Amino acid sequence: MVFDYIEKYPHKTKQILGIRYEQLQSLLNCAIKRHQEIKTKQENRKIRINAAGGGRKEKLLIQEQVCLCLFYLRQMPTFQVLGMLFGVSKTEANDTFHKWIPILRDILPSSLLEEVSNNESDLLFVQELLTTFRLLVDSLEQPRYRKSDQKEQQKYNSFKKRQHTLKSLVIGIPEGKDIVKVEIGVPGPTADIKLFRKSQNKFDKSQPFSGDKGFQGGENITTPHKRKSKRELTQQQKDENKALSSNRIFIEHLIRLLKIFRISSQRFRLNLETYEQMILTVCGLVRLRIGSLILPT
Repeated sequence: MVFDYIEKYPHKTKQILGIRYEQLQSLLNCAIKRHQEIKTKQENRKIRINAAGGGRKEKLLIQEQVCLCLFYLRQMPTFQVLGMLFGVSKTEANDTFHKWIPILRDILPSSLLEEVSNNESDLLFVQELLTTFRLLVDSLEQPRYRKSDQKEQQKYNSFKKRQHTLKSLVIGIPEGKDIVKVEIGVPGPTADIKLFRKSQNKFDKSQPFSGDKGFQGGENITTPHKRKSKRELTQQQKDENKALSSNRIFIEHLIRLLKIFRISSQRFRLNLETYEQMILTVCGLVRLRIGSLILPT
């Protein structure tokens, strides 16, 4: 069993599940508490005929169920292999995974703005505070299975990647210390600048950004100097491009951490309607991993 192996070798938790053992324990505590709250609400709504405690018992403990969910996000095996690793059937592995994803999504805010979105005063404070930073912006594309419908093919066919893809936008704090905002799961051919403009309304109008050449023409965003036809860049422009690249590398590191979870890097094979929920959960796990999200103990 995977969970027993982690309990025996806690130092390998990060390699297997993508987060440290201590972070896993905090997540398990929150998950157990949230699961109990959901169960209590369901019991209060029920009109019981039989006494509580009847029915088929679950084979896996709550800790093992959460571990199963995290293992799938990190390693992305087939559900048949997942079931074999956790000692359950393929169907039960699938059901357990889809049962826990909404709970983990609720526990793990995907971005800083989402974390404070329920409190308007906190949101306004964070938006004002962010204007002191030049936020980093970049996009990533992930392959998806090709549909037989021709209109769907045209909608998702990214000629740049020569695949059918889903595109997401990540906005982060300098040095990659946190994920500030994400836009998830638009068709691959969507222009980066179009996706960026859609995200800008979540920030203060004076908020500065830094992006690559795909974001040229955007408002309040610094991009590299582009060499014109038959003309070379000046030494000053080259130096400015180098400095910009040195600062922007941290958003690449942040995206690399997202791609450590194979659900967000390999060809997405689940129902497309679940894509946003999956990737936002991974964003929350990355925030937990880098220490920008602290779960209550």
